[in-house]
Amino acid sequence: MKYSRFTFSFSLFKYTIIACVGCCTACNSNGRVQDTHTISSRDPQVYASANEIVLDTKNNTPVPAADLIGKWVADLRGKRVAIVGNQTSVVQTGDTIRFDSWNKSPQLRFTHLVDTLLSYKVDIRRVFAPEHGFRGTADAGAKVSDGVDEKTGLAIISLYGNNKKPTREQLEDVDVILFDIQDVGARFYTYISTLHYVMEAAAQYGKKVIVLDRPNPNGHYVDGPILEKEHQSFVGMHPVPVVHGMTMGEYAQMIKGEKWLEGGLQPELQVIKCENYNHQTPYSIPIPPSPNLPNDQAINLYPSLCFFEGTDVSVGRGTDMQFQVYGSPSLVRYDGFAFTPSPNLGAKRPKFNGKKCYGVDLREHPKLEKLILDFVVDAFAKAPTKTNFFNSFFTKLAGTEQLRKQIESGMTAGEISATWEAGIKDYLFMRQKYLLYD
Repeated sequence: MKYSRFTFSFSLFKYTIIACVGCCTACNSNGRVQDTHTISSRDPQVYASANEIVLDTKNNTPVPAADLIGKWVADLRGKRVAIVGNQTSVVQTGDTIRFDSWNKSPQLRFTHLVDTLLSYKVDIRRVFAPEHGFRGTADAGAKVSDGVDEKTGLAIISLYGNNKKPTREQLEDVDVILFDIQDVGARFYTYISTLHYVMEAAAQYGKKVIVLDRPNPNGHYVDGPILEKEHQSFVGMHPVPVVHGMTMGEYAQMIKGEKWLEGGLQPELQVIKCENYNHQTPYSIPIPPSPNLPNDQAINLYPSLCFFEGTDVSVGRGTDMQFQVYGSPSLVRYDGFAFTPSPNLGAKRPKFNGKKCYGVDLREHPKLEKLILDFVVDAFAKAPTKTNFFNSFFTKLAGTEQLRKQIESGMTAGEISATWEAGIKDYLFMRQKYLLYD
């Protein structure tokens, strides 16, 4: 898959919805549904009766579970539903190209999952939002407040900050929790931590969890140190490598199967699988999963560059090159490239705001097939002052104190990664039990 400098390479996929009722939707000569409206404008009784979605056999593009709505929407009939979602919780509504307001790139048309299910007359009681909020615009680590969705009037409950787990009162009038969030496959990307707490609350209060699975864009490899229990935090809750190589649905099964919930709680769990996906399938996310992961290149580099968040080095927050560059005002030994952060969407107060940062441009770097430590190791070697290079957050991201000590001792990236091999081998054996895809 080719990565562009600023844009997603959006994949197009087609499907035909077959309904066993007399609907008047017009089809073209290829049998594709022709509809210029979104799902929310369709007759919910007609489209809710669809029990099969036939994929175009000429196109093997991965299809997220949310788009296979005819396969699972009946499970919500007569149920009171809470949705855990954000801006990535969408359903494809057609293959007409438009230009997205975020990154000016062509993409498919979508309707938000909440709007779609309301058109199906699903009884949605409230929406829970993870880090970055329901619309996905909050800064990393910023407080996300409760509120009301202007379009639907539904209550939006934040699951980031002091209230990371739904309360008994928030689930009292709920039967099913529908979880649909696009992940990027890194342990410190906090949506899997939200998944943990949602499953825990569901088990405590007798609610069912349905995970609508989505492909993992970094699902093609497993790498990194295993998290040690004493360094458990919201950016690392489970004894898994930095790059875990699982989809949300697979990860949910592992959380339950390994009894990682408080007291070994066991929630009722159902995972709706993707179509046309395996772990080696390239996948381009059509909607940025958070403000500072704007494209495929950033998502691919994220697991390797996120370690810089625990150092005196910027990863380009406050630019349009987030997680595709790194640098610092002190790294003057990098003299071929520089950038200057300034406030923007998702970075109201970026690191080194207004200061020229010398560093490295990775926008054209080849796709990574493993975790790359060379970036951090090289930046540490070039830092004029070593004592202030790392901060306490680095250990939380690494999940171990060992990584910082190894870098400080002068070990090479290859020597360090070799120390992970035994832990990764044990993890892969455990992981195998929960895989839903090859």
